[in-house]
This record gives sequence, C-alpha cells and structure tokens, in this order.
Amino acid sequence: MKPENMTENKSYPVYSYRWVILAVYMLLSIVIQIQWLTHASVARPAEVFYQGQFNPDGLFNIDFLALLYMLVYVVVCIPASYIIDTYGIKIGIGIGAAITVVCGLMKGIMADSYIGVLIAQVGLSVAQPFILNSVTALTVRWFPLRERGLAAGLSALAQYLGIIVAMLVTPLMIGSNPDLPDYGSGFPKMLMIYGVISAVAGILTIILMRETPPEPPGDELLVRMSFRKGIRHILGLRDMRIILIIFLFGLGIFNAVSSMTDSIAEHMGVKDSEGLIGGLMLVGGIIGALIVPWLSDVYKKRKLFLVICMIGMVPGTICLSLADHLATNPDTIYAITLAGSFILGFFVMSAGPVGFQYSAEVCYPAPESTSQGLLLLIGQVTGMVFVAGMSIHDHQFLGGFMTLFVALTVVIMILGMTLRESPHFR
Repeated sequence: MKPENMTENKSYPVYSYRWVILAVYMLLSIVIQIQWLTHASVARPAEVFYQGQFNPDGLFNIDFLALLYMLVYVVVCIPASYIIDTYGIKIGIGIGAAITVVCGLMKGIMADSYIGVLIAQVGLSVAQPFILNSVTALTVRWFPLRERGLAAGLSALAQYLGIIVAMLVTPLMIGSNPDLPDYGSGFPKMLMIYGVISAVAGILTIILMRETPPEPPGDELLVRMSFRKGIRHILGLRDMRIILIIFLFGLGIFNAVSSMTDSIAEHMGVKDSEGLIGGLMLVGGIIGALIVPWLSDVYKKRKLFLVICMIGMVPGTICLSLADHLATNPDTIYAITLAGSFILGFFVMSAGPVGFQYSAEVCYPAPESTSQGLLLLIGQVTGMVFVAGMSIHDHQFLGGFMTLFVALTVVIMILGMTLRESPHFR
C-alpha cells in the first residue's frame, strides 16, 4: 500500500486501500441487515408458510425473528466491543463475518423449519454487534478526520441498503398477494439466495480486511484508554449522557418501525404485504445518509446537523403514527403514512452516523467501538421493548405505541438542543 496523499497536518498519510476496507465492510453490513428483516415485510404470508409451527398469539411468532436481533444484541454488545477494542477490527469483524457465513447458509438450508430458521437467526444475531460496533473503530484507523463523517455515512448507507432489500426485494420473491393461490410460497428459495450472498460477503471480508494501514491517518491512535476506563470516562461525560438518552428513544423507534412494517401496514388498512412503508423509510434514509454526514464534514459541525435531524423527525413521526387521525379516506391515510415514513427515514437515519462520529469525538480517548456500542445497545433495548409491546395480543397496543413515538421525538428534539459542539470543531 502506498500513501494516497497527506492529511491536513502533513505528517499523516492516507492510503487508497481504505476504500477497499470500507467496501467489504459495507457489503457485510448489507447482508447482516438483510438477515435481520427477512420476514418483517412479509410477516403475514410467513404465518401462512409456517402455519402450525408456532402460536401466532404467543411471543415466539414471526415478529420474534426480528426481535431476536435486539434481544441478543443486549447480551453480546459489550463483549463484542471489548473484543474489537482489545484485539482489533480484523479479529472483531472477522468473527462476525465467519458466523454470518455459517448461519446465513444454515438459514437457507433449514428454510422450511421455523425452529431451524430461529436457531440460525440466533447465530446471525450474535454476529451483528461484531459488525455494527466496528464502524467508528474502522473509520478512525483508516480515514483522516475530514473524511470520517462521510465514511460513517457510507457505512450507515450500507445498513440501510440491506434493510431496503429486505423490505422491497423480499416481497417480490414471496407470494404476498392474499388473493392469489401462491400466497405464502417462495420462502426456501428466498432464504437460500440470501444465504449464498451472505456467505460470499463474509468470505470476502475475512480475506480482504486489514487492521491498520502502515502509518495512521491521525494522532488519535497514539493515546488510548483501556476498555474499562473508557466506559467510566464515557458515562461521566455530560454530552454523552444526553446523546445516550437521544439514542435510547430515537434508535428504539427506528428499530421498532423497521421490525413491524407489515403490522403497521395492516394497522393502517393496507391489504397486501408490499413493503412500501419500510421501503420509503429506507429510501429517505439512504438519501439522508449520503447528504447529511457529508455536510457535517464540510461545515465542520456535528451538533447543528444532529439538531436539524431531530427537528425533522417530529413531522415524520406525526404523519407515520397519526395518519388515520389526520384523514378518513383510506388512500389519503396510506399516502400520509408513506410520506411520514420517508421523512422519518431521512432524518432519523442520517442522524445515526453523525451521532456515532460525534460520540467518538466527545469521548476521545475512550475506544470508539465502546461509545458506539453503548449507543446501539440502549437503542436495541428500547426497540426490543417497543416491538414486544406492539406485537402482543394480536397487535392490540400497536396504535398506542405509535402515538407514544410522537411524544418521544419531541423529547429528543429538546434534548438535542442542549448538546455542545464536538470538541474537534469548537
């Protein structure tokens, strides 16, 4: 590897291989998110396909496959961050990649069995924190400060692409129209296709991933806290405590809506499992992830763009959650829901990479994957609670939770305004 050019202080070279590192990481992120939500947008036809293998009114139903990712994340998050911070991204991401290869293929091979799919999903759920918790650790090792917001945004973009494939492509491979005789068919083929893609992504990552370039792109790697000292340092910071609360609600809402898109569509009176509510949220998120983190780098502002995102979340959540109170015509209700989904996706999903980079800068010299892992952890906890509450008793409380999300986005907006700017840009 040869240095591509020099960073601003002229003493730290950057290497073009950083884009290879980012590319394979993005590919792995795409497949792990596809595996998370393979059944979320086709929950109703999945109930037909697996009919008799579980109790639809119990906890272990189709929604539990998505909920499982959040449940396992709560357990594995801290150990995964410890391994990444102690042994590096090559080992940490490599563990996630290896598990993805094995369990992705297992999920396709055992597609006819709900229990088999559930077991494979447990393994994929273990792989997720090894992958997602590595974003900021990867960017600080390979990218100069001026590119880290962009790199984090592209990493988030990969996650959103994975979710949008699960939301929009999966229904195309499944018999999702209840008026047709093939309703509920196609799951074995779909899961095997995703399994093969997951295996390819995992193998490429294992082969191409590197720990660090020959020379670091900045001075952040020169001083590092231990894992335990880093956690104490992170929790002692005012701005980090605020951003933790913001992610507690904001990421929890995103995880819940992503996991329950077909159920939300049913609640709004949509007949088919077509995935448009989740799909448009992801389209908005992809656009936002390309634009907002880049602008944050260009203007050297983190707080400003975080606040903009939090303000934008409010009307998006109102439209998505209260569409049936804003209109009476079913087509109008659906149109408002889709508009709200797009707006919410644009702002909440572009806030993620900016927030991760902000937390890494605020918490320096604490390990990056520790601060990011804590943000993801608390969002998984609330997402898990929200999904469980929205799922029980045949989704009896789903509407109430959607109304709660409106109030929580207002709280998030107010909290965001109390943050201070990143110390890197003060």
